[in-house]
Amino acid sequence: MTHTPGLPLFMAALMLTLPAHAEEAARRAEFADLSIEELANIDVTSVSRRPERLQDAPASVYVITADDIRRSGARNLVEALNLAPNLQVARGSNANYFISARGMNGTSNSPANKLLVMIDGRSVYSPLFSGMFWDEPDVMLEDVERIEVISGPGGTLWGVNAVNGVINVTTRHARDTQGDLLVLRADVDGAQAAFRHGGAMDSGHWRAYGKVFGLGHSELASGRAIDDDWTQGQVGWRGDWERGAERFSVNANAWRGREGQPAPGVIAAPGAGTGLDDIRLHGANVTARWEHVLDGGGSVTAQAYYDYRYRKVPPTFTDAVGILDLQLQHALPAHGRHSIVWGGEYRTSRDRVDNSRFVAFLPARDTQTWASLFAQDEVALRDDLRATAGVRWERNPYTGTEFLPNVRLSWRATPMHAFWAAVSRTVRAPSRLDVDAYVPGAPPYLLAGGRGVRTETARVLELGYRGQAGQIVSYSVTAFRNLYDHLRTQDVTPAGQIVFGNLMAGQARGLEAWGNVQMTQAWRVSAGATLLHEEFALKPGSRDQGSLMTTGRDPACTAQLRSSHAIDAARELELAVRRNGALGLPNVPAYWAVDARFGWRFAPGMELSVIGTNLNGGHAEYGVASVRTEVPRTVGVKFTWER
Repeated sequence: MTHTPGLPLFMAALMLTLPAHAEEAARRAEFADLSIEELANIDVTSVSRRPERLQDAPASVYVITADDIRRSGARNLVEALNLAPNLQVARGSNANYFISARGMNGTSNSPANKLLVMIDGRSVYSPLFSGMFWDEPDVMLEDVERIEVISGPGGTLWGVNAVNGVINVTTRHARDTQGDLLVLRADVDGAQAAFRHGGAMDSGHWRAYGKVFGLGHSELASGRAIDDDWTQGQVGWRGDWERGAERFSVNANAWRGREGQPAPGVIAAPGAGTGLDDIRLHGANVTARWEHVLDGGGSVTAQAYYDYRYRKVPPTFTDAVGILDLQLQHALPAHGRHSIVWGGEYRTSRDRVDNSRFVAFLPARDTQTWASLFAQDEVALRDDLRATAGVRWERNPYTGTEFLPNVRLSWRATPMHAFWAAVSRTVRAPSRLDVDAYVPGAPPYLLAGGRGVRTETARVLELGYRGQAGQIVSYSVTAFRNLYDHLRTQDVTPAGQIVFGNLMAGQARGLEAWGNVQMTQAWRVSAGATLLHEEFALKPGSRDQGSLMTTGRDPACTAQLRSSHAIDAARELELAVRRNGALGLPNVPAYWAVDARFGWRFAPGMELSVIGTNLNGGHAEYGVASVRTEVPRTVGVKFTWER
């Protein structure tokens, strides 16, 4: 299927000749709403679980702001993550994405499972395989305040599975989303609509939203259609209250979707194509959070959430899981040179799998619990030198108690230049897929689970530098080395059965860099790049050449360049170029992608955008050539009305 951007590009050219409504724009925020200095002063919470300036954070953190998201023209959360230069975002089909930081983005027998993702404090990874079903988490992008993307370990503060990175999505306070908002969008491959209404109440504010979208089927490089059309709807409500030192919020969401299941299906086993049908999924969650601000700058925070998810994948399995999570955190007021934060978390899940003749999880019903305690102390050794030491003890159902320490050192050489170093140990705990999966669904089993699996471990060394050149240039550079052990393998028992084991080790080393240049008051250029080298080897006792051949075949180099230009007070132009290096087995060629967006505020409270992605032509991003999507050129128009 070939798409042409001729008409929308003609519309964009026509809009450039129309007069701007400067009076309306003067009453609203500028397009480039944060200066270079303000970007460095953004508060982030993912590094130390308390607000701190991005410039001071001793970690590799990239912040995607609300303005970045708006100017990019992203349609959903996954597309917004393309803005982070320290992530690899790869699309296999419409609803099937593979996302990771610093490599390890899936293998022949192990899905991408070393990235922790949170939305407003709620972890959204699946306990079924400790990875992400990227068709489940979604937000109304217009309500996102920021997305913090940490590349590197976060296990001390956030627990197991925060091995190669943490993504923390924070939505806006309800007081900042008052009034009405309507979003309508049509693209050559789909459409979406969304609304939001916000109001005030006693001592607080609230908002309600709803959104629905649909994507048509995609195609192979040959032009043959793939059965991956996708429709999904979501509604939600948030309330925020403040009384003196007390802050309270409630956030609830519900969603339902349907998506085509491209052949050969989730389980590529003989006969699995029989009965292949649409995937059905739905879920709901509610999060309550209470915070008490202490005298002297400390705080006590309690959070609880319940998350239910249902996924039916004909003809292989159906999974329904309910998760209850309780958290308590105490950030002590600064005492001398010490700033201490400590807390605990308790999580329980009830998982029910309806097995099939192709695959079984045994036991089919399982209740699991996780419990953890953490503490971290930041010590001001001098006015310009800080040391941070922390540890977490976390108990999981399969391997018992894990020990997750980290030590960080940060030196502010000048007010605009900071160096930092970190040493960490983190783990990925086994999931039901590692231990309880059997193929086929009845004896005799070809694959018989992994009752003896261990945690996958990573020891990580990082060195970083973050700086500014006046109010014109900012930049960040991080070098890292990850040492992995006990990585998952498929090994053969003396009886001839395949079981999951942990007989592979390896390392990854690389460099991450990004920066911003304020060319003029109305024009900013941003760039980022990563370099990655991975090496893996089997340990004695394993002959799993398949895993060895496909592990660590991530892009050796990625790069992006973005230009954000406010043409005048009402019109703006965003241009972006992305480059991804080639993947190994399965082989995916390197590709370039050119994206663009033109936005025009043509009347009070109204904006029209023309958005183009992959304007230089389609390309593949992930998977075997016979079944992977050719990510197409798309062009769309978006209308936003707000009052």
